[in-house]
Amino acid sequence: MTEIITLSDARVAAVAVDDCGEPLVDLRGTGHLRLDHRQADDDGSYAHLRSGVRDRLVRAQGLLPAGVRFLVLEGYRPPDLQRRYFETYAQTLRLAHPDAPPERIRELASAYISPPEVAPHVSGGAVDLTLCDQDGRELPLGTEVNATPEESEGACRTAAPNISAEARANRALMESALGAAGFVNYPTEWWHWSYGDRYWALLRQEPAARYGPAARPRA
Repeated sequence: MTEIITLSDARVAAVAVDDCGEPLVDLRGTGHLRLDHRQADDDGSYAHLRSGVRDRLVRAQGLLPAGVRFLVLEGYRPPDLQRRYFETYAQTLRLAHPDAPPERIRELASAYISPPEVAPHVSGGAVDLTLCDQDGRELPLGTEVNATPEESEGACRTAAPNISAEARANRALMESALGAAGFVNYPTEWWHWSYGDRYWALLRQEPAARYGPAARPRA
């Protein structure tokens, strides 16, 4: 069985960062990528990615079959929002596992929400996305985007066996296109892909991450 490295792993935090300085760019109004508004925030942070990530995502979309497109739900996430997401989910786990030590809660939480200090979304290098048809109708992927391990019975894991053959084929389609464009997947979340962050650098055995925490985009 392939090892699943979670974002709480000390090896992720140990990766050096040599930020290349690419700006965050707004995906709205470009016409290249379709955006969903479920994760929209007041200042539009969700619609931003590092420019190189945007370019790679457009390239990956060009590798999809005719009639299939990416549907982007969330890109950049401000640190304070990431911290709130993490603490909220960690608290639900503390209530469910009252005897678990803090390090175990951190490990369990990171299977769904990254610890803020290493979060790929905070770097602008990560994107949550799914597949849709030309009219924006989502294709079957086995679970909703952002389904927790508890509510999906583990089907949120990219290699989960408890999904339909159609969903498995669609996940493989995403993996083929995004992998060819240089992205890596977080294996506990089929929808989460990143490039240039610490997790990407660790999996790709790069000497350093290309992206550190990004500045909040201005309205």
